[in-house]
Amino acid sequence: GMDSRMWVDEASSGDWTIDAQEGRLARLSAFVRSKAEMRIANLLKTKNKVLHSPAVLSSNWLKRINNCSADLVHLHWVQGGMLSIKDISRISKPVVWTLHDMWAFCGAEHYTDDSRWRDGYCQGNRPFYESGFDLNRWTWARKRKHFKTPFHIITPSNWLGDCVQSSALMGGWPVSVVPNPIDTTSWKPEDKSFARSQYGLQQNGPVLLFGAIAGGQYERKGFDLLLSALSHLHEEEDLKNLQLVVFGQREPELLPDFWFPIHYTGHLYDDVSLRLLYNAADALVIPSRQDNLPNTGVEAQSCGIPVVGFNIGGLSDIVDHQRTGYLARAFDTKDLASGVSWVLKNGQNGQLGKQARSLAVERFSRKNVFAQISKIYDEVVQRP
Repeated sequence: GMDSRMWVDEASSGDWTIDAQEGRLARLSAFVRSKAEMRIANLLKTKNKVLHSPAVLSSNWLKRINNCSADLVHLHWVQGGMLSIKDISRISKPVVWTLHDMWAFCGAEHYTDDSRWRDGYCQGNRPFYESGFDLNRWTWARKRKHFKTPFHIITPSNWLGDCVQSSALMGGWPVSVVPNPIDTTSWKPEDKSFARSQYGLQQNGPVLLFGAIAGGQYERKGFDLLLSALSHLHEEEDLKNLQLVVFGQREPELLPDFWFPIHYTGHLYDDVSLRLLYNAADALVIPSRQDNLPNTGVEAQSCGIPVVGFNIGGLSDIVDHQRTGYLARAFDTKDLASGVSWVLKNGQNGQLGKQARSLAVERFSRKNVFAQISKIYDEVVQRP
């Protein structure tokens, strides 16, 4: 019921409501900014391999935003050279900003397990694993300089909302916790036998699913913790035919040496393929060390697939323990193994899946989420 459009640096979906950069020169400029930002980020030497965004180069988006007729601007993920820190601070219209990671109140890093974002970035609290130019301190100082007027922040998870309120940069800013919406009429249960046949999976025996961009290559996603957990299950008779399916990554040159087969699907490029894969599984496992509100968990539950993960980040907003899945003690691989076993054994009657589907519709359906967003828009536009 709102006249809204999405502006992006690069559009690929063909959706007429999405506007990308106009003209060859603008697209070239966006490409150059993105590459330049990467060069600047490489000045930092760190063992934290998550994306780092210095957001230092201005773009033509600021002028376009301020000159448009919109009553309100809703920012989402605007890094990669799209908006600089100074650009964000100079938006002249009311702003709502949905955070999809920790970048807004950190330095240049998008996720971190140190405490600088809470204490402030100073010389004395730099992590031991960093050297060279202190990109994170420099980026955070520029945010502190420019982010003078608080925006209304939306976080998809309670964990990220708590982080915002505990941060040295944005503590005291207005924060609302609103999950990402999902089309529950599209992400829905399908015939499991048909779904498995499409992926060449055995019809009998449990199928466990793990997925992430680049699969198990990023430590934050915890694939190593999953393999450690599954090593505890090889003597369970009910799980002797277990199959693990990994999506988001091609099969590596050296496969992990385990007692169960591991299938790699590579990256899936459309929702239909992903929906079928969810429905081929008996459970999705999310062994992340850090995560906001992983879409895979929401999508799987909307398809009636229980979720197993550690009780960290936004997973407690997705999973009701032993009702729609299992929340293991943080980084306890034996408890994660117990959770996988519990879900696979107790989910056979379909009740866990039905409860997962019901929770997804209740918490994440577009209708319910849009009502919350609309209320925030009204408040922000009317705020002096």
